[in-house]
Amino acid sequence: MIFMLIVLLITAAVLGIRLFVLKKEIKNISTQLKSYNNFSTGKKIDISLVDKELEKLGAEINTLIGHYISANREKIRSDNELKEGIASISHDLRTPLTSIKGYLQMVKGKDLTKAQQEEYLNIALERSVHLEQLVNDFFELSKIESHDYILNNERINITGLANEMILSFYNSFKEKNIKPAVNISSTPVFIVNDRAAVIRVLENLLSNALKYSEGDIEIGVLKNEGKVTLWVENSTEIIDEADNPELFFDRFYIADKSRTERSTGLGLAVTKSLMDKMDGQIHADYDGTSLKFTCVWQAPD
Repeated sequence: MIFMLIVLLITAAVLGIRLFVLKKEIKNISTQLKSYNNFSTGKKIDISLVDKELEKLGAEINTLIGHYISANREKIRSDNELKEGIASISHDLRTPLTSIKGYLQMVKGKDLTKAQQEEYLNIALERSVHLEQLVNDFFELSKIESHDYILNNERINITGLANEMILSFYNSFKEKNIKPAVNISSTPVFIVNDRAAVIRVLENLLSNALKYSEGDIEIGVLKNEGKVTLWVENSTEIIDEADNPELFFDRFYIADKSRTERSTGLGLAVTKSLMDKMDGQIHADYDGTSLKFTCVWQAPD
């Protein structure tokens, strides 16, 4: 009887001590969380190895803190990127507006001939068209990157579509005296994707090649090892972007300052966003004389 009593007392003492230690550890966790929530510290929870379940709880809390830290860093990065973007958009919009205003003010000058007035009005009109295109491109880019942008997938003969797009650019090629090299598979190659998005990608790549080509353009489509590849390549001389042609996809990067009056610099950013939406890839390569944009889609089964 006395032995049983002693055992019970010892058991009660052990349980009491354990309860005391657990309560102390829980209080310690609570204190650390309070300090973290009050921004007094950025440290994760430190737990003594007194209980496996408490240890698991601490690990889960630390995982949650890790997610919060990552999300907060991403928010700060996004906020900074947004601020830079707004500043860049503001600059891009202000530039043609200032130009238009300047030429219109000159048109009001009394010493100008009719020919000069006509010339300045034409320049102002050209800049206004550029401004309109800039606004439209910004709107299109924001629409594509929104969660509400939905693709309508269908089976597309990409070889046929590419040939159609080249034909639609016939007059543009003729004006620049360019005969494109066409390297498109003779047998139909299919992808399953949004037709309008694919057309927009082709339009942007062909327009970009025509705008900056120094004489040669090649368009190709082929299927290999379950992948469908489309590329547009044009001869050109670039300097700043030679080491990193992927900069062309940055919406706020202006590749050539001398070309900004005719180019918004957003066409390739729109193309990249569309390829991302279509679960495709696009990359740029420069070999010193030619710039090549390559699009890759997964071939359907």
